[in-house]
Amino acid sequence: MRKFSMVIFSLILAFAFSTAAFAEPLKVTVPGELTLAQAQKVLTAAVAKAEAIKVPVNIAVVDSGGNLKAFYRMDDAFLGSIDVSIKKAVTARYFNMSTRALGEASQVGKSLYSIEVTNGGLVLFPGGVLLVDKNNVVVGAVGVSGGTVDEDENVANAAAAVLK
Repeated sequence: MRKFSMVIFSLILAFAFSTAAFAEPLKVTVPGELTLAQAQKVLTAAVAKAEAIKVPVNIAVVDSGGNLKAFYRMDDAFLGSIDVSIKKAVTARYFNMSTRALGEASQVGKSLYSIEVTNGGLVLFPGGVLLVDKNNVVVGAVGVSGGTVDEDENVANAAAAVLK
């Protein structure tokens, strides 16, 4: 009887593993998540705007979790702006607002004073903007650094507009 049970158990295991091999692959991308294709559109729009205003910049795109999805460093963009562009994007996503708005709310005497020292360091000047899709869902953020803060923000806004 014990031998018979072992044979049955072995057959069940073999069947279970053989059907797993023929099953559809596991989908790990959450519906509505920022796709690489969308991130590339954001980068393309940002580069076009930066080239139009003749400002070399670094452009970072993060997903809804604040994780880097895509990055582009234009020729002659400041090396020090690489980290700044990433942190602008992450900051915008972590707080669901532009870095300009968060910066204004974090001035001395305001309710978010000193928030920039949280989360491993935030960037509170303009150039980080949320990415909102056609369904009005926040799918990530874009951060731009290399020009003046107004130039950075203009490039970021042009980039974000392609998803609407």
